[in-house]
Amino acid sequence: MKGKPLILVTNDDGVNARGIHELAACLENLGELVIFAPDGPRSGMSGAITSRVPLTYSLLERKNGLTVYMCTGTPVDCVKLAVNDILGRKPDLLMSGINHGGNMSICVHYSGTLGAAIEGCIQGIPSIGVSLTDYTEDSTFDACCLLGHRLAVSVLKDGLPKGTYLNLNVPNIRQVRGMQVCCQAEGRFINEYMRSENADKEPVYWLTGSLYNIVPDLPENDILALDNGYASLVPCKIDVTDYGFMEQLKEMVKTNTITL
Repeated sequence: MKGKPLILVTNDDGVNARGIHELAACLENLGELVIFAPDGPRSGMSGAITSRVPLTYSLLERKNGLTVYMCTGTPVDCVKLAVNDILGRKPDLLMSGINHGGNMSICVHYSGTLGAAIEGCIQGIPSIGVSLTDYTEDSTFDACCLLGHRLAVSVLKDGLPKGTYLNLNVPNIRQVRGMQVCCQAEGRFINEYMRSENADKEPVYWLTGSLYNIVPDLPENDILALDNGYASLVPCKIDVTDYGFMEQLKEMVKTNTITL
């Protein structure tokens, strides 16, 4: 008889971040939990992996149903190392988060939170990224935990299609209106850098900026859903092939429109 589900929990805010421990606490009744997370913040790491220095990890805690590890690598490193060398069996579910800050629209390509979910999906693990669209210290993760738990129950029961992972973003408002399944907004960042100077009066640049929804009236997009008080749930795919353009591209190559 199969035992309890094995749930791998990771993030990009670090093993001591409040979000990851609140997520683990809300999932504890669903199975055996293993937190395997970076030793500090790794935001914006996307799919980065460590290749030129060795990775290390350490056991921080082990109690009934929960084991906590800290790793010197990126979020993707954490998933790879946990699955390949630590856990002993493939997890039934991977949850990444709760990220302190939104990962809607184009952020899916930059986010370490989603980088971990993508890696879990690559490894054949049903994977979910969970983010709160707020950075303030007194943010509440209650709605994230409630919706994350509901998704975890559903995915443990029914799984996800091969090559698909889920991106859940939750607004930090008093009453979330519900969860809306939607598409990724066509967004990009504007005013991305703030110029300053160092002690030698040389220019330095700080990453900043704001996310701009280029097509705000795109039906059922995640930025619009969040702006309207809903949590957004976007099904994302690993395969980034543009199948709609493939046949046209074949013809272009065939007719020497593109030549070598």
